[in-house]
Amino acid sequence: MLSLTGDAVLTWINLAADEIELRKAYLNDLDAPIGDSDHGANMARGFLAVKDKLATEKPADIGALFKTVAMTLLSTVGGASGPLYATFFLQAAAKSAGKTELDLADWTSCLEAALTGVMQRGKAVLGDKTMIDALAPAVEALKHADGKSLGEALTASASAAEEGMTATIPLVARKGRASYLGERSAGHQDPGATSTHRLLKALSEVAVQ
Repeated sequence: MLSLTGDAVLTWINLAADEIELRKAYLNDLDAPIGDSDHGANMARGFLAVKDKLATEKPADIGALFKTVAMTLLSTVGGASGPLYATFFLQAAAKSAGKTELDLADWTSCLEAALTGVMQRGKAVLGDKTMIDALAPAVEALKHADGKSLGEALTASASAAEEGMTATIPLVARKGRASYLGERSAGHQDPGATSTHRLLKALSEVAVQ
């Protein structure tokens, strides 16, 4: 695959929705010691709504598709995750406005904008034990993907996100609900980083089909 077409992006979003539904209980379990035990339920509800929305309307381009995802998540996902993931997709929408396909440079631009937007919205940085810990390495992997095919680059990006996700386990949370626990937040994998990894993993799977 040389570029992500609109159909490929739609396939990705639907696959991500299925993956999050499948791992809903797991995400809730990750959230239980350091949050409100509902990250999986919230994300699954939001992406199910996205899937239903996209089944009944056909956005004109990828930017419009991402905007639909963003606004649907904003209205259906509870807690902090709704605004953060909505920001992710709104920033990607701005970078892909009017585009019917995305090459590697386009997607790198989308994901970098998403990272910047989420960092600004959540006032978080790398090492704060949030979704940024998966998202920032994923962006760096894309920026250093010279010579790789789109599928290889997206696989590397997802792998970097996974490493970042795992690296949250020993961290002490400095942002979000988990930060209230102080040192007790260490030893637990961040659920937001986990759902971010699953999102990017689903994209890599679509790109290598």
